[in-house]
Amino acid sequence: MGMASANSGGSEGMELCIFDLRRGQQEGQELDKILFFFPADLPFSTQLSVIGLSEGLITFTRIFSPEAACEVIEAERHSHVFYEAEPDIWMVMVVEKSKEAEAIWRVEALREVLKEIHSLFMMFYGPVREMLEKDPSGGQIRAHLYPFFMDYLSDFLVGKKIQLPSFRDCLKECGTVQMLTVGREAAIEVQSLVRVLESGAGATHCYSLILFQDLLVSTTLSPDDTINLFAYAVQRLSPRALSPGVSSWSYLRRGSTPSHVAVGPTFATVSVSDQFHQLHATSPSQDNSYHVKRPLQHNRWSKGKDGFLVTDIWGTETGSLIPSTPTIWLQQTGERMYLCAYQYKSLTLILLVPLSSILNGEQGVSLVKQQVLENASLKILKVEEKLSKGWGGENAYHVSGYRYLLIDDDRNVSRASPPAKVTTLAKESLLAMSKLREEVDLEKSRSKWDNADRDKDLEICIRAKNNAWVIARTTRGKELYMVLERANETLLYASDAFERFSDR
Repeated sequence: MGMASANSGGSEGMELCIFDLRRGQQEGQELDKILFFFPADLPFSTQLSVIGLSEGLITFTRIFSPEAACEVIEAERHSHVFYEAEPDIWMVMVVEKSKEAEAIWRVEALREVLKEIHSLFMMFYGPVREMLEKDPSGGQIRAHLYPFFMDYLSDFLVGKKIQLPSFRDCLKECGTVQMLTVGREAAIEVQSLVRVLESGAGATHCYSLILFQDLLVSTTLSPDDTINLFAYAVQRLSPRALSPGVSSWSYLRRGSTPSHVAVGPTFATVSVSDQFHQLHATSPSQDNSYHVKRPLQHNRWSKGKDGFLVTDIWGTETGSLIPSTPTIWLQQTGERMYLCAYQYKSLTLILLVPLSSILNGEQGVSLVKQQVLENASLKILKVEEKLSKGWGGENAYHVSGYRYLLIDDDRNVSRASPPAKVTTLAKESLLAMSKLREEVDLEKSRSKWDNADRDKDLEICIRAKNNAWVIARTTRGKELYMVLERANETLLYASDAFERFSDR
């Protein structure tokens, strides 16, 4: 099961690929199954070796578990992380094990990276399978996947190294939203604003999402669509995202970790940086037969004079210089929607309007924006003022003496200690928490296929090498992880502190 040959092309540390099990089954057509491979400069023989091994592992494990093939394979020198994004569309990340202290990761965190990138891709382009059915040659999907994945991976690029989630990120949870806690009066104002926004657009099936800072205030979207749009908004649309050089306290904003903290695992690749910088010259998207939009490009959004965010990523309207309004695809309804984003100070409002309800294109969208400004401007000012008054700042959800992560799996919501506070933890504490979360992930994976144990409560308390207490509790769809670093604490004291926090 060795993967030594996979590194012969000059890329140390990681390979990432997408392939279709339904393609390339005839001899001599094996390359047809490759939809994306990173690094792209590896010889085709090496790419086929990686995919061939992955395909063999999938086929073998399906013998024993037809409904759930392999999720991870741990080899001597590599970890193979699998994710079936769509039926027979597989994503595989192969990461090299290293003796470096920083190169310790949690498998589920790496799988969440795969899930997020696929979900974001679908939000803009729709399912991969649909694109393959429209263009069986595979040219269209490859032309879209390459620049999209490279733009996504650029968020993890530091110099010439890719930094993926490691043990230092154990008090973070990808695939969730972070909510702003609001008082009763503010909540009433927000709901009033939502009604005005969605009714003022003049369409019957509008949706909205409101953020304050990098936190979710309100949404009328489905949970999956909320997670996708929230992640994109925090990464590219929020006031902090539009201000280059301004760091963010939100742990969803990548690259926001303080510079004095070493983050890993770091995968050094001499050719990786060149691939990012030469994307325009080498990308399949440069094929003139495909018009490829790159929604994950950095610094392509700006705030217009009217407060609405604008971008030229989607091109311009035919016969004019007016930028075309962005569109996204909703997983729940399968509808394609116009994305209209408005920003006032720390408040970001996103209104989604069905394409089918706008008959005259950009002119109709401009009319919708005008109606929003006429009907909702005063309410927007009022909501922003109330939320700002109640905002506790970057450390609003910091609890003195605790470093924690709280996850509500039923609502896909998480809350955690601010990243700057987490960086004060000792390395031994973070390593212990990362290992503890691996154990919880394993228990959750086991119980997922055992209905009798799905509601089983779990509590684990570990004393780390530095005498810190590392605690995990799962109960009724909620998970709480906590680190207490007072060396003189007894188990009873740690348990009491944990209970006091839980009661909050």
